[in-house]
Amino acid sequence: MEADESLRSRLLRAPALAGPLPPFDTGRAPERPGELFVRWIGEALDAGTGEPQVMTLSTADRQGRPSARVLLLRDVDVEDCGFVFATSSASRKGRELADNPRAALTWYWPAQGRQVRVTGRVETAPQPTAREDFLGRSPASREAAFTGRTSAPLSGAREYEHARARAREHLEADPLAVPPDHTVCTVRADEIEFWQGSADRHHVRLRYLREGDGWTRGLLWP
Repeated sequence: MEADESLRSRLLRAPALAGPLPPFDTGRAPERPGELFVRWIGEALDAGTGEPQVMTLSTADRQGRPSARVLLLRDVDVEDCGFVFATSSASRKGRELADNPRAALTWYWPAQGRQVRVTGRVETAPQPTAREDFLGRSPASREAAFTGRTSAPLSGAREYEHARARAREHLEADPLAVPPDHTVCTVRADEIEFWQGSADRHHVRLRYLREGDGWTRGLLWP
């Protein structure tokens, strides 16, 4: 109990939205949300924010049971507001997306006090795109992709090291090998919200909704 109370006290004392935080003039927001996203993530990159490309991908299975994990944003389709990531079709997220091809993405950049939330349908890129993506990865990343079976039970470190050695041998024999389950996906947004935090808790929320070939946008109560 004392340890729990100590943790609770520490959590309540931890600073949040300490600032200084940038303003958000929603009257100057572009008509298409992809442009605003690129601006915000670009400002995070320029400010030296750690790993701004890291995002949370949330999926759900056929029964609606959710799961989430952190992964990397690979690219952005600015014109049509698409967000690209790569995965294994054999992984939990890959299986869930096959059954329920809708997902949510979330970014949070603490230094700027900014959050972006996306929901939309998920599209799978053609195999040549997946191949190009995989072959452009680092040797360590490619070796890891060939090591074992993503999300399957693992008996221990010994089994992992054996699988890793086999993966290394496989790639040494065939440097252009690509796992058949390597998949590139795009979340094509139908809703995207930009949240700008404020130290005084008067946060600003701007939501875009896709309508046909265009977008509508409006403010939300904080």
